[in-house]
This record gives sequence, structure tokens and C-alpha cells, in this order.
Amino acid sequence: MSAIDWFALLHPVLVILFVYPLMGATVRLGLLVREKRLGITKQPEPVPQEHADHGLWLTVGVVVAVLIAIVYSFSKAYLEAGADFSGGAGRYGLLLLVSAGTLVALAALLRVHRAIWRASFALLCWAGVLGLGSQAEIWRLSDNPFGTGFWSSHYWAGVLLSGLMLFTLSARPEIKRNPRLRQLHISANVLILLLFAVQGVSGTRDLLQIGAY
Repeated sequence: MSAIDWFALLHPVLVILFVYPLMGATVRLGLLVREKRLGITKQPEPVPQEHADHGLWLTVGVVVAVLIAIVYSFSKAYLEAGADFSGGAGRYGLLLLVSAGTLVALAALLRVHRAIWRASFALLCWAGVLGLGSQAEIWRLSDNPFGTGFWSSHYWAGVLLSGLMLFTLSARPEIKRNPRLRQLHISANVLILLLFAVQGVSGTRDLLQIGAY
């Protein structure tokens, strides 16, 4: 196996060994927080903070996994095409720079405190994912929202998943204080869980389809 083949394994390995187990722990802690808030059960004081911390690392894991898959896709295309790569080395370097910038935006999101900055860096990070994912080298089942392929696309579901999680991460302080935002947070998490289930199926399907070409 070549270095790029080993790099390709990072996405599924990260998802299987880190993201999905962490998702289970985050959901469990979320249920405990809900029970504590409703007075159903008594929970230790650190439980809400542990739920928030798990959600933070889950979001980081999802975004990093998405970026790994994207960087692998255009890196493999560049290595295989060489001088024939669309845009040449300059475009490839720019794509790597945007990828690094997206990671910087994610790191900044974890550091800033003001709501406007949290929202800005979350949006900037998601925009980076969208911009990188729109490149021709990225495997997308369909870009037509009126077709069934779009709604069963591993890529587009991943983009929506990362966007929802970035929104949740950026709004953590407000979610703690605002009951309406907490309800929105719960609704978003139901959709997130559904997307995680879909991603498990569509990711396996895409591995088989990509391998056929």
C-alpha cells in the first residue's frame, strides 16, 4: 500500500474508533442531563459539563474526519494526474491552504467567547467544508436536490451533519440559558442521530462504489 492509501484509511478509522463511540457517550450523557433537568433522576453535578465537553470533541472529530476525506480525494487526484491535474500545483496548494484555514477556523471557534465570533468562526469553518467539497475531485452521488441521489449522498449528509454540529457547538452558552434553544438543540440532535445512522450505511456503500471505478 502507498502512503495515500494509508491516508485513505484515516477517515473510516477515525469515524469507527472515535466518532461513533463518542457519539454514543454524548447521547447517553445528554439523556442524563435531560433526566436531571426534569427531576426524574439525580445526577452528579459534572454531568452537564461532561455532556458539553463530549459534544465539543464529537464536533471536532466529525469536522476533522470530513476534512481528511476531502483532502484525500483531491490529493489522490493530484498524485494520479500529475501535470494534468486541473489548475496544476498552484490549485492543489490553494486547496491545501483552504483546508488548513478551515482547521484554523475550527480551532478559533473553540477559543473565542463572544457570540458574534463563535457564530462567525462556525460559519467560516462550514464554508470551508462546503467550498472544498464543491471541487470536481470530490465524490458526490448527485448535486441535484430534486433527485434521490442527492438525499442519499454520503457527502451532502456529512455536510449537513457537520453544519448542525458546528451550530450546536457555537451556541453552547445560549443553549444552556434559553429553554427554546434547548428544545431546538434536542430537535437538531434527533436529526443528527438520524444522519449518523444514514452515514454508516451510505459510507459503506460509497466505499464499494468508489472501489468499482
